[in-house]
This record gives sequence, structure tokens and C-alpha cells, in this order.
Amino acid sequence: MKTRKPILKLPRLLILGCGDVGMRLLPLLRQRYRVFAVTSQPERCAELRAAGAVPIVADLDQPATLRRLAGLAPRIVHLAPPQTEGKLDRRTRRLAAVLPPAAQLVYISTTGVYGDCGGALFDETRPVAPRNARALRRVDAEQVLRAWARRRGGRVSILRVPGIYAADRLPLKRLRDGTPALLAEQDVYTNHIHADDLAQIVVRALQHGQPGRVYHAVDDSSMKMGEYFDAVADVFGLPRPPRLERAALTAAVSPALLSFMSESRRLRNKRLKTELGVRLRYTDVTDGLQAARASAV
Repeated sequence: MKTRKPILKLPRLLILGCGDVGMRLLPLLRQRYRVFAVTSQPERCAELRAAGAVPIVADLDQPATLRRLAGLAPRIVHLAPPQTEGKLDRRTRRLAAVLPPAAQLVYISTTGVYGDCGGALFDETRPVAPRNARALRRVDAEQVLRAWARRRGGRVSILRVPGIYAADRLPLKRLRDGTPALLAEQDVYTNHIHADDLAQIVVRALQHGQPGRVYHAVDDSSMKMGEYFDAVADVFGLPRPPRLERAALTAAVSPALLSFMSESRRLRNKRLKTELGVRLRYTDVTDGLQAARASAV
């Protein structure tokens, strides 16, 4: 019978940004690593400890608190989002200053770095073309981490992630409020990944991710945004959203939501499957929504 290594003998791993996806990740990692989870909220320490992590109170907005991260672990999962303003990711820039040399890092970026692609289907070789400050910050983070890896002999694998969904991450309130969607002929393609699948993709990237490599962490769906809202409504017995022309929609939704409705792209995930060996649990949004509905019953 195989015995587990004592916890102090396990290799160390650091998670930054241990929110929903990080909490889903912990059960997949705690048998293989001694996991340290960074939080800026001391009140979360008990929760993280109960989930199997060693909590570290630090704040990516407070550089002095990051010194304790230097050399703490040779493997890092960077889930923390940038700050909400500016074109540079100051948080990742502060982190890069304390990352140990020759470390391995998996960075969770966004598919938004590609901007509007007119519904084109493409792989990871497409150049980035960010159209808003939110995406520019992500591009900056990717570039900063690549530069760190070249300078310090580190390894960084980048996961570009689309809209994350799960049973507790669905637009149910939006549907109940009757927020409109675009007319089908003006609608945009969106991409999706279930939160549980994203957690297992992170694990595979730690095991098999190549240095400097980008991976599309997306499922097999090919779906327009309105179709996604319709699918959620149908599964949960809610009214489908009304459809409006883009000009009318501009006055009916927030600028942030409108920006998402202005970018259309479809991403290939062959590299995810062939290089990382990922077998998606929910290959299509429909599968994930049915599972979410079953868990809510």
C-alpha cells in the first residue's frame, strides 16, 4: 500500500488569488503539494486552512507585504486579477519583483487579449489585439511574466480563459431582470469553460505546461452570447431575454456588458488536449448547465 509523504516533505506550491477557482483547485493539489494560499483578508485564514492550505496574509497592492513570498515555493499559480484601472498590471509587476529564480509559474490570463476577431476561429498563434484597458492589463501581465522567465530562468505557462461558469456562476439574476441580448444576426460568439474543468486544466499545466507556451482553456462549444443566455433560461425555467438591435442595446446595458457584446471570437483548444492531455468533464455548455441544474434540485 502506497503511503502519502509527510506534509512537510511535499514540494511547495503557492496560489495567488485563491477565490472560487482556487478553492476548487485545492482538493486537486493538497495530496501532491504543501500548498500556501495568499489572501489579503485575515478572516479567510480559517477557511483556507480547513481546505488544506497554509494561509499567507499578503496584499499585491501593498509591496511591503510581499517580501514573505520570496523563495517560499518553486511552483506558483497566479490567479489574481489586475487592479481595476490603468493599462499596466501593477500587481503582477510587484509580484515579479519577488518571484524566485527558476520557478515554475502558471498564469491565468483571459481570451479578451485578442479583442474583436469578427467571429473568426483560431488557435494560440494569433497575435493579441486588446481593445480596452481590462485586456491591456492582461497583456501587460503576460509580457511581464515572460520577461521575468527569460531574465531569471523561470518557466511560465499561460492559460487564456474565457467566461467561467458553474452552478453558482450563472446569469440567473440577469435573466430574472429581463436584461436584453443582441439580435441573433448582430450577436457575437463567446467561449466558455466550467470552473471545475479550469481547475483540472491548471493541474495539467503544472504537470505538462511548456515554458512560454499559451493554451486556450476553453471547451468545445461554438455558441453566440444570446444562445448561451437562452440555454441557461431554458434549463432553469426562466424567460429567454428579449433581443434588441445594437443601437437600442447601448442605452439598455452597462458599458462593461456592452464591451463584452462587442467582441466576437471562437477559440480552438487542440493544444489543450494534445499537449496537456486534458479531458474535459463538460465538453459543451449544455452538459455543464444540466449538471448545474441537477445539483440545484
